[in-house]
Amino acid sequence: MRKLLLSAALLTGLTSQAFAEVSISADLVSQYLFRGSVASGAMSVQPTINYSTGSVNIGTWASRSIDGTHQETNIYVSLVAGPVNVTITDYTDNVDLFKVGDHLIEVMASYESGDLSGAVAVDVLNGNTDLWVELGYNLGEVGDADVGLSLGLGNEKYTSDGDPMLALIGVNVSHGDYFGSYQINPDVKGNMVFIGKNF
Repeated sequence: MRKLLLSAALLTGLTSQAFAEVSISADLVSQYLFRGSVASGAMSVQPTINYSTGSVNIGTWASRSIDGTHQETNIYVSLVAGPVNVTITDYTDNVDLFKVGDHLIEVMASYESGDLSGAVAVDVLNGNTDLWVELGYNLGEVGDADVGLSLGLGNEKYTSDGDPMLALIGVNVSHGDYFGSYQINPDVKGNMVFIGKNF
């Protein structure tokens, strides 16, 4: 995804319809990286459809690799309250869409103040205890590009043995519609890079 920390949250009612809008966009990325690991090593198209009314966002985000080996579709609801965002995401892959107990639901809270940002994401269904914590720092413009740093700590599915571990050190760059990241995962002693363009 284009943003370092994703934000979306609780459905609180759809009011002020005059301010409602629907937006669509898509990213094309050289590979799909997610929280310190390679979700798909192939070039991928990642479309977003978002409905926004005031501080509430409802939408879907997907990723499709061009070689057909990875497909992902997520549904989210978000609430923005000043610097705090709360997000509920339903990872609908490989599940019965109409069976509640078959879903992976994540709740994430994020906060941004000046150049600093942070987020905590936890799985809340089916007894999962997967936890992800990410911190970001915006370095500002370096030449013609915006540069930021990110650190991610995870457990369970995010680490090799399930124990809490630093799983992401990232340098993130964007310029206009182009963006990219160089990432190191100290847990598995590997590195990754991707570039992308927003349409």
